[in-house]
Amino acid sequence: MSKPEIGVYLPQMGFTYEQILHRTRRCEQLGIDSVWLYDHLYGPGVPDYPSLEAWTLATALLAHTERIDVGHMVLCNQFRHPAVLAKMVTTLDHISAGRLQLGIGSGSIEDEHNRAGLDWGTFRDRSERLGETLEILHQAFANEVIDFAGRHFTVRDMPIKPGPTRRPRPPIVVGGVGEKYTLPLVARYADVWNVPTYALGELEHKTSVLRSICEEVGRDPSTIVLSVEAVMALAPDDASLASVRELAEKRFGLPAFGLEEGGLVGTPPAIVDRLQQLRELGFDQIVLFTHDRGSDETLDLLAGEVIAKL
Repeated sequence: MSKPEIGVYLPQMGFTYEQILHRTRRCEQLGIDSVWLYDHLYGPGVPDYPSLEAWTLATALLAHTERIDVGHMVLCNQFRHPAVLAKMVTTLDHISAGRLQLGIGSGSIEDEHNRAGLDWGTFRDRSERLGETLEILHQAFANEVIDFAGRHFTVRDMPIKPGPTRRPRPPIVVGGVGEKYTLPLVARYADVWNVPTYALGELEHKTSVLRSICEEVGRDPSTIVLSVEAVMALAPDDASLASVRELAEKRFGLPAFGLEEGGLVGTPPAIVDRLQQLRELGFDQIVLFTHDRGSDETLDLLAGEVIAKL
């Protein structure tokens, strides 16, 4: 069984650019596969915290690294017109020599939309917009032109040149587990399906639902990479496990983070065992929050005592 892709999620709330660049370069030096950012106009629930803009930050990180992939968990579809986004993606794909992963979702924070004067709408509205964006992106990447008329977006004979350097396209990562709207979009459009932390207790059920929807639409489910994001509280030894768990519970104790359901609290052997379980469930991409937000010590331990043992 091959090693899963291991990524580190670095939500940029409270980080300076220098701090997040250091962590990204450290991940690259250690052979970690990818780094992921969030896409919010401010830190959710903490608008007074500094928070760098997601696309600009990803561009800078990719320009100052050489091998590591960078993506977003996930871009908010409401923030960027899909034709403009297609142009942004292909441009950054060329700048990075094919190291962009395109995570995208329907939007998750109503308050930031209200503050910015952006239309929120119903979940159905947002899902429809996301579906139209995904169709537009597929056209742009496959044909280098967009010609689309939908309920929410109309784009006429719009060239997207150059097309992507990564073929057939930068991986499109769609996050979410909603069975009515999100999973049908995954089945039709996604290269990668990401299960958020709040659904870690439903992995087998949601995977089964996705397979059923794929059968309905004629998609081979094996062509979709299964991805999961989870909080990892990695302790170097048993003596430090209690303090590591305490910090993880302080930062990620809300039920939506799925700390217990994820099962990634422990010393390296326990973490290796759990990652192998996730791999056996079919998850080829695992994106990890770390309990201490990507310290050098934890990244070194992750690379040397966990990833090296997979």
